[in-house]
Amino acid sequence: MKKANVLNLIRYHIEENDISFRKEARIIAEEFYKMGDDELAEYVLFMLRDANHFVPQIDQEYDIQIPFTQKIELERNSEPLPLPQVISEEIKGVINAISKNRKINKFLFQGFPGTGKTETVKQIARILNRNLFMVDFNNLIDSHLGQSSKNIAELFQKINQTPNPKKIIICFDEIDALALDRTNKTDLREMGRVTTAVFQGLDKLDTDIIVFATTNLFKHFDKALIRRFDLVIDFNRYTKKDMLDIAEIILKHYIKKVDNIKSELRLFRKIISLSEELIYPGDLKNIIKSSIYLSDYEDQYDYLKRIYKKITDDKLDIRQLNENNFTVREIEILKGLSKSSVALKVKELNSNE
Repeated sequence: MKKANVLNLIRYHIEENDISFRKEARIIAEEFYKMGDDELAEYVLFMLRDANHFVPQIDQEYDIQIPFTQKIELERNSEPLPLPQVISEEIKGVINAISKNRKINKFLFQGFPGTGKTETVKQIARILNRNLFMVDFNNLIDSHLGQSSKNIAELFQKINQTPNPKKIIICFDEIDALALDRTNKTDLREMGRVTTAVFQGLDKLDTDIIVFATTNLFKHFDKALIRRFDLVIDFNRYTKKDMLDIAEIILKHYIKKVDNIKSELRLFRKIISLSEELIYPGDLKNIIKSSIYLSDYEDQYDYLKRIYKKITDDKLDIRQLNENNFTVREIEILKGLSKSSVALKVKELNSNE
């Protein structure tokens, strides 16, 4: 142990800088280990744990209270979270880094609404068996001058004081308010204070605490804010094939929950592919789930008709179906007509061209 370590401890104590004090104490403990004095090293670490006032472990019956947050109840039998492989690989890397305690702890997920940013954070919390606390950034913003930055400072202080930090994840959901000064040009000075408070909070964050943030307005963010995060993951990397594969996974999940529904995957994928724009998982889930749950029990293909109408805004016109290269059998399913009737109508349409 060097003199500088002792001086740092004294300075951090006087400054009431608990985070730096603990980090310095851990450095001293590591030095004792290197010197072969395991007993003294373990005593230092024990004293650090003791400073948490002997609070119960997080996985016992202990209710952590963090202001401006909501504890999210994570269902173990959760719905599927299909993502493109390129994004999934990055998420696996994040999970591996956290589980191996590799000291990267701040992650920013950016992308359009419905791309799976928030749901991915929930899935990570499930996999790592951590409690998830969600911060609604809008709740931090206060109309009283200077109060917003005070709220943010209080939030980060409480986060850093949380016992057993390796058992929690903090998610700042939709921190788009930090970009409002660049998009709306309103109250620049106040939002500047808010941004500075976030900078300071992230800079002083205990490395044992994992923080995620999500945003739809990444291009408007201050580059200095982006640099505060160890990793930024872009959730906009979806292809047409990704959309079809994800839609199929969602369909298979919900179709098992309803009686008298017949799967027609080829027809289903053809319907989804009619969308002129990419449909992201959040919207796909809503379209497919509602179509299945609201379908006519007497019609095992009614869900396909509902999905078709939502995707195309078309009223199942045979001419349009034929132009979109649906087969006679597929048109029969979607129209609820006999195969012979459909074949005759298609023949008439083709002969008139």
